[in-house]
Amino acid sequence: MTDTTDDIAEEISFQSFEDDCKLLGSLFHDVLQKEVGNSFMEKVERIRILAQSALNLRLAGIEDTANLLEKQLTSEISKMPLEEALTLARTFTHSLNLMGIADTHHRMHKVRNVTQLARSCDDIFSQLLQSGISPDELYETVCKQEVEIVLTAHPTQINRRTLQYKHVRIAHLLDYNTRSDLSLEDRERLIEDLVREITSLWQTDELRRQKPTPVDEARAGLNIVEQSLWKAVPHYLRRVSNSLKKFTGKPLPLTCTPIKFGSWMGGDRDGNPNVTAKVTKEVSLLSRWMAIDLYIREVDSLRFELSTDRCSDRFSRLADEILEKEGSSTQDSERGQSNYSNQLQSSSSLPSQLPPRAHLPSCIEFGESQHTKFEIATTTDYMPPNLQKHNEEGFSKIDSEKADNGSRGSFSSTSQLLLQRKLFAESQVGKTSFQKLLEPPPLKRASSAPYRIVLGEVKEKLVKTRRLLELLIEGLPCEFDPVNSYETSDQLLEPLLLCYESLQSSGASVLADGRLADLIRRVSTFGMVLVKLDLRQESARHSEALDAITTYLGMGTYSEWDEEKKLDFLTRELKGKRPLVPPYIEVGPDVKEVLDTFRVAAELGSESLGAYVISMASNASDVLAVELLQKDARLAITSKHGKPCPGGTLRVVPLFETVNDLRAAGPSIRKLFSIDWYREHVQKNHNGHQEVMVGYSDSGKDAGRFTAAWELYKAQENVVAACNEFGIKITLFHGRGGSIGRGGGPTYLAIQSQPPGSVMGSLRSTEQGEMVQAKFGIPQTAVRQLEIYTTAVLLATLKPPQPPREEKWRNVMEEISKISCQHYRSTVYENPEFLSYFQEATPQAELGFLNIGSRPTRRKSSTGIGHLRAIPWVFAWTQTRFVLPAWLGVGAGLKGVSEKGHADDLQEMYKEWPFFQSTIDLIEMVLAKADIPITKHYDEQLVSEKRRGLGTELRKELVTTEKYVLVISGHEKLLENNKSLKKLIESRLPYLNAMNMMQVEVLKRLRRDEDNNKLRDALLITINGIAAGMRNTG
Repeated sequence: MTDTTDDIAEEISFQSFEDDCKLLGSLFHDVLQKEVGNSFMEKVERIRILAQSALNLRLAGIEDTANLLEKQLTSEISKMPLEEALTLARTFTHSLNLMGIADTHHRMHKVRNVTQLARSCDDIFSQLLQSGISPDELYETVCKQEVEIVLTAHPTQINRRTLQYKHVRIAHLLDYNTRSDLSLEDRERLIEDLVREITSLWQTDELRRQKPTPVDEARAGLNIVEQSLWKAVPHYLRRVSNSLKKFTGKPLPLTCTPIKFGSWMGGDRDGNPNVTAKVTKEVSLLSRWMAIDLYIREVDSLRFELSTDRCSDRFSRLADEILEKEGSSTQDSERGQSNYSNQLQSSSSLPSQLPPRAHLPSCIEFGESQHTKFEIATTTDYMPPNLQKHNEEGFSKIDSEKADNGSRGSFSSTSQLLLQRKLFAESQVGKTSFQKLLEPPPLKRASSAPYRIVLGEVKEKLVKTRRLLELLIEGLPCEFDPVNSYETSDQLLEPLLLCYESLQSSGASVLADGRLADLIRRVSTFGMVLVKLDLRQESARHSEALDAITTYLGMGTYSEWDEEKKLDFLTRELKGKRPLVPPYIEVGPDVKEVLDTFRVAAELGSESLGAYVISMASNASDVLAVELLQKDARLAITSKHGKPCPGGTLRVVPLFETVNDLRAAGPSIRKLFSIDWYREHVQKNHNGHQEVMVGYSDSGKDAGRFTAAWELYKAQENVVAACNEFGIKITLFHGRGGSIGRGGGPTYLAIQSQPPGSVMGSLRSTEQGEMVQAKFGIPQTAVRQLEIYTTAVLLATLKPPQPPREEKWRNVMEEISKISCQHYRSTVYENPEFLSYFQEATPQAELGFLNIGSRPTRRKSSTGIGHLRAIPWVFAWTQTRFVLPAWLGVGAGLKGVSEKGHADDLQEMYKEWPFFQSTIDLIEMVLAKADIPITKHYDEQLVSEKRRGLGTELRKELVTTEKYVLVISGHEKLLENNKSLKKLIESRLPYLNAMNMMQVEVLKRLRRDEDNNKLRDALLITINGIAAGMRNTG
């Protein structure tokens, strides 16, 4: 969880929040008394009171007495037997999680009950009109907005999915508790339900016992879409549309979608050998399957709703044509010519059963995912010709037990699938008569229910499409039939829009604007894939592939050529029409995997996939290398199948991450567009639109947070200027993490502090790990976050943030950045003791046991800081409450320029320059979460005596940073301007401080007994608890 959702922190009602905390705390106490007994509960309460008392004394400035109480707390924890320590850690972890649930609930509740929220559509639209923006300009800008939120599987979500679901259920029960019409019996049942959920939480293992696979991660992401975003998107779009109509007189066009979604889950292979070409293909097909399945459910609901017989003449003729076609099909079936069509005839009959939750408005639908396991019923009636022969041979010896066990089969077994087909074939005798008993007869006249007839055909095609995808996932041969199934969203939208137009023209607009409009908006937003999958790979892997190819062809070694020679070779090959890679070439497994990925991309095409992101990009040749490999794969697949590849080429997106690469971003893009072939390619195939990604994590680990922020700002300015020179539209893709150390922060603040001109109606941004659940896990919060994205991008487009007022400010920033970077690197990379100190003072080495992600914690096997991924780097320091990556070097930089006479300039910059203000504010938020006495306790208990001096110096640096941040912001105390957040943090500290004490004790024991699994479990539970208390991880 994370505090970076504090776009809406001011919206919490603390009285009701505290009431809910007391309610959940009391129920949890009752559950624990039954589970662990009164004696242990007395110890828990004693530990909590000691921690609370020490905290109160420290906040009051009575340091000596606070230190005594903390020593007593440490002593009592150190004397605890392992089993008690484990139970205490679990108790406090669940307490922190329950407080987080109450927080989430009150954000939801406040959003629903405030007439006009800050940063809402109504608020920002009104502001813009008052500032002189015309209604037409406002309307056009909103309609043209292109924002894409990219969900990633970065390993920062520490809670198991099972626990996340239970947390959501408790939040919904708290929401239900706010209703004023509940009877006494209702309240009693509600309390019983809460007790059941809390008991279930306690009795559930908190720890993942095995690493998730990339497919597991993808399923988790798709589940967020199904359970929350699927419901949130129509409500968000209605909110935008209603506000537009209110302020401009025109609603949002029905197929207009200011926000779409992408994913890296199953496509991000950078440093993750578990993401293969096969995995990418499976995940993409899985996403298409889920989209079709969700559409089938929605169409079922619509068929029940649209029972009206009012329709346009055109629509009536369409319904008659469908009935006539089905009548002809039925006659053919009776002659024995088309068993397949006969079995699907019932799809156009009157529906016989209400779909699950069809009676509920989508805003309150709630339930567990139906997609945790993919199964095919035995009544599967699609039988491609190449499988029909199996019905006539080879199955007579299957015994009844096997048939019973095979009544439902997963995609993991081809033999089970064939068995299901056999069972289906054997069940055909008398099936038509049996169906007649269960289902109403098919409609004879279109005039009685024309919409049901047309939607029946839509459902029939969707069902056939789903069956084709099932066969593809299983790897069975199948043929796509464009007449009887859907491949693109335009094909699905066509009949839905006809329904809409017919209802509007027949005086039934109220029906048109209900579920039907919601479905049309879903199709426009999610398409046929729910989320388009990006592919990401490191630039060096592409160079290795080209090395193998050029060496095989006797052309030399590609990676040894200079940049100009590479560009000449790549441009020449891109202009040619022949494939570069011989079909019979033999390469190593790593190169083969790269080439296989490009072939899968060619097979799936741009209808299923989004961008190809090149991590660690530094030169124009990195982009052209991908373009060449992509072109070659498409030629090979076209030749193999004898038909063009689906969709267009993937857009290629360079990702500039390190400080040096960020500095080279502008020149690299300028060089790229100076190449005629590439410029013409972008104009022709991507509508003159280039996407460039900037990375916040590695730049921060490379040079420190302040230098990274400034280099990112300048890189965006330079990239925008380069694209403008060549008349190319630019979209910047922000690779932000959840924590401040990895570029995280409130969405609105982040977008509003970008360089002017960098957000011109378009934006892409990653949402990673725990942020996905925190922002989008519940429909109500998802609607709010989507609205904030829309209004922030709109404001940055029409009223861009101010640039530095004068050149002097830039010079001051350069000086701060220079001093900050030098100080950061001298500590992290040049101090020979730092790595050992880091390993001793934090649980970094133990984080690998968490099983929270499918990828390794290091890009390479080196033990140094350089190859450690940014996530565990930030994660480890967050656990110890040092939060060092977010502030190290900042104090030295601010002090240095202040002592050179720029103190007044810094205060002016804070007041007048949004970028500088947001940078300082985010650092202030991090400093409020840091805790010097806790970090000192880690050092005293875990760090060897010869290295403790380094910790002392770092704490002095932390104090210096706080001092200068307060001077610049004009605040007397940290978070003086955000009292809601300050109070939220303080409410968690009694449990959080005790968790840190426990973690130190467990680390001491574990480092003496490394093979003790119970100690390892206890440590992992403390990591979970501290993450819940800090409300972010990596």
